Amino acid sequence: MKPMRIHHVGVIAKDRAMAEHIMDMFQMEIDYEDDVKAYDSHLIFTKYGPVGDVPIEFIIPRSGVLTQFRDGKGGLHHICFEVEDVEAAAAEFREKGMGMLEEHSVPGSCDIMVNFLRPKFSDGVLFEFAQTVGEPNRK
Repeated sequence: MKPMRIHHVGVIAKDRAMAEHIMDMFQMEIDYEDDVKAYDSHLIFTKYGPVGDVPIEFIIPRSGVLTQFRDGKGGLHHICFEVEDVEAAAAEFREKGMGMLEEHSVPGSCDIMVNFLRPKFSDGVLFEFAQTVGEPNRK
């Protein structure tokens, strides 16, 4: 696999107010929003801006295991790398004996397909891999 750039950093927000508070604190602007059916969550992606060159993805879960992340408080969740082919990246990790969270990649936001390396193979850090497949629905 060739070197990857960071696509975004994922933060679970227990609700929209938490996401907006953090965005206000650091003067972040919303780039676009979307829903992810696979994880029953609403996403808010920030624009590249004064905090750095990496957008923040705020994940606001509606149900499921993500609602219990850090006892429901939310927080830093994952680092996402951009890859040319998410299925090829997953196959490469599987060939090395490492498992992915999903059998096949799933739609993330409207513009990416994603899969996650199981954190037991990366010392407890959750890494996501995203393949761009379209344009986000910017407002």
